[in-house]
Amino acid sequence: MELNPNFSEKANTDFYLVQSAIEGNEQAYSELLGRYKDSIYFMLLKMVNNSIDAEDLTIEAFSKAFKNIDQYSPNFAFSTWLYKIATNNCIDHLRKKRCNTISIDNESSNINIDANIFFKTNTLNPEEKIIQEQREKIVREIVNKLKPRYKKLIELRYFEELSYEEIATELEIPIGTVKAQLFRSKELLLNILQKSNNKF
Repeated sequence: MELNPNFSEKANTDFYLVQSAIEGNEQAYSELLGRYKDSIYFMLLKMVNNSIDAEDLTIEAFSKAFKNIDQYSPNFAFSTWLYKIATNNCIDHLRKKRCNTISIDNESSNINIDANIFFKTNTLNPEEKIIQEQREKIVREIVNKLKPRYKKLIELRYFEELSYEEIATELEIPIGTVKAQLFRSKELLLNILQKSNNKF
């Protein structure tokens, strides 16, 4: 495998891991996640100033990057490509927050389930509260259609508002498994919502 002479040693290692991941090496994905997870998280935390959002956006950034990893161009370092994905995803998130939308993103490349669908707030007026309760009822009905393990993850994360660490302890599984399965849970939930006639 020919390495890029203009890359640093770290960038060339990333390039090697990317190629291995494209070839189906699951361990390569784990290594890429481990190399950039913390830096991506803290960058996003500065942007959103909310640890829960930063955690979710970190998962989304890696999930989107890994899903489209075959589109990575070796003309740039993998870290540059990954940070761009994370930043753009976060900007989209902030734009939606500013618009005060309570929705589920229908773009398959960006799975973002707005926590406002799950969390109650005291700032709603009576009419908004009724609408919110109706949405929560619909989402709970859809969550019930998920397989038990995915349903449990959504309930613990969004209904009970547990942290990843608390969920890992509750289910007695590694935090990495929690994050991976939670992303899959959100993906399945989104697919069900897309096929339904419910409007958010």
